[in-house]
Amino acid sequence: MSSIIQLLPDHVANQIAAGEVVQRPASVVKELLENAVDARATDIKLIVKDAGKTLIQVIDNGVGMNVTDARLCFERHATSKIRHAEDLFALHTKGFRGEALASIAAIAHVEMKTKQDQDELGTHIVVEGSKFASQDVAVLPKGTSFSVKNLFFNIPARRNFLKSDTVEFRHIVDEFERVALAHPNIGFVLYHNGSEMFNLPMGNMRQRIVGIFGSRTNEKLVPVKESTEIVAIEGFVTKPEFAKKSRGEQFFFVNNRFIKSGYLHHAVMAAYEGLLKDGCQPGYYIYLDVPPHTIDINIHPTKTEIKFDDEHALYAILRSSIKHSLGQFNVAPVLDFERDANLDTPYDYQKREAVVPNVEVDRNFNPFADEAIKGTATASRPAGSSGGFGNTHFKRERQPAWESLYIGTNPASEEIADINFESEEVTGSLFNDNEVEDTDYKTYQIHRKYLVSPIKSGLLVIDQKRAHQRILYEQFLRNITVQHGASQQLLFPLVLHYNKTELDLIREMKEALQNTGFVFAEINDDHIVVNGLPVNVPESEVSILLEELISDLQQEVPGSSFSQSDRIAKSMARSLAVKTGTALSGKEQENMVNALFACKEPDVSPFNKPTFITVSVEDLDKRFAI
Repeated sequence: MSSIIQLLPDHVANQIAAGEVVQRPASVVKELLENAVDARATDIKLIVKDAGKTLIQVIDNGVGMNVTDARLCFERHATSKIRHAEDLFALHTKGFRGEALASIAAIAHVEMKTKQDQDELGTHIVVEGSKFASQDVAVLPKGTSFSVKNLFFNIPARRNFLKSDTVEFRHIVDEFERVALAHPNIGFVLYHNGSEMFNLPMGNMRQRIVGIFGSRTNEKLVPVKESTEIVAIEGFVTKPEFAKKSRGEQFFFVNNRFIKSGYLHHAVMAAYEGLLKDGCQPGYYIYLDVPPHTIDINIHPTKTEIKFDDEHALYAILRSSIKHSLGQFNVAPVLDFERDANLDTPYDYQKREAVVPNVEVDRNFNPFADEAIKGTATASRPAGSSGGFGNTHFKRERQPAWESLYIGTNPASEEIADINFESEEVTGSLFNDNEVEDTDYKTYQIHRKYLVSPIKSGLLVIDQKRAHQRILYEQFLRNITVQHGASQQLLFPLVLHYNKTELDLIREMKEALQNTGFVFAEINDDHIVVNGLPVNVPESEVSILLEELISDLQQEVPGSSFSQSDRIAKSMARSLAVKTGTALSGKEQENMVNALFACKEPDVSPFNKPTFITVSVEDLDKRFAI
């Protein structure tokens, strides 16, 4: 019997490895940016076309490579980061496995140009599907340029699984932001389809955060800094009043490497205990510096998860540091019974000296002088005399009470008491009592969650949240399609601030939002001005609604097979639907039931969940027959 186990060819092994390393264009962006950082570059440019499906190019001014290194970097398990197995526990760089470039070259057309500073000429290599197409000498500037074209050209199944350009570019921006935030001392530029999306010069942490997320972010930041033997913590958290419903701006960096950690996120949330509204998430940009031998970063293919030696101590230190910063900057409430807040010195008066007030006294002032003059004048006037000209100033006749002015003006006033008024007792009604009972509402609310209504065959139980979602969804979708959504004008326009990526999404869905009733006065580089809202959207919910809508579009909820109008209608319906626990009046319950069964598909919500169930009389009889 012949053997059935055989070694895979190199190109097949590279394609299999590419499945772990390269999941989407953002994975290529991450690997190339990290290589540019490891090359000690001070300026890095990222050029993307069609969300990375057509072109991903990273240009840096780093140290470059010689001819031998340029050829070896495309081989599997070739790396400049480690020499021994022990080096895995003392890593100070980004990528280290030596599989990234080999995996990328196996599923794309790669063109590399590199040159070292001391060399006169550089190296130009073209690789297509793990095969070296050409290698030439070229005149190049210092540094390295990687161009990845036609990603997944030889794996069409993987290319078909890619999402829309909007979603894929959002993932690219996420990777770009993570690398840029981790290295504020490096300048980054991002171009997409010829347009400059980000231009981040070298600076400090705060400047980099503001450069990515907008100038409005600066007032939200609260600095956090703590240094111990276990960990050195530095970074920023946002003030509780700027918390959002989505978990967007939350970043952990360990030794300048972005990570995800639910355990550390829980420590941050514990520090905000009692300061956030239900369902809100704070933003944070936390940089942790720990000894390399105390962490293991090789437990995840993308190296976004890290194992710590002492997680409990790290949890306690992080929680205490954030809580201390929130209290230090008077963000968190302070309970001190011996402190009187009224005695606090305002900041404007801290360095001023006390000013002694000038007291001016009028020694000739006598509060009893007027009464003494009046008393003297009255005593000097003889009784019954009309007085002369000088005494008329002190004479004041007493006017009769105002009630006496109306006495005798109505001669028939005394006869009013004899008039018999019609009895106020209601002796009849426009409706019969039976008719009033027939028109009474027959819908009842249970636990502020379900609506119960009797029908001929039994009972109808409606989920009020899902039912309202279906009603709003069809309403918004009809308004977007027919383009006649009603709008209510605002007396004072709303000014909402967003970063560049979010503003691009708002511009993209501007027309659909206007059809639902939104009126945008302007959309600038860092904010929008809203003049009108849909009729059923309260002003207090606008910010939350747009944040959730942007988040859904970034993640393409519910899926790529749906149109943008459909996604907008679903997101708005989910945000504006009545929540579980909302009490509804009898009229509101009746209107919801009628509106639900006026929908085209009343039996399911926009997210394919049942809106109501029926309980027949037979089912009730069976339950009582037990």
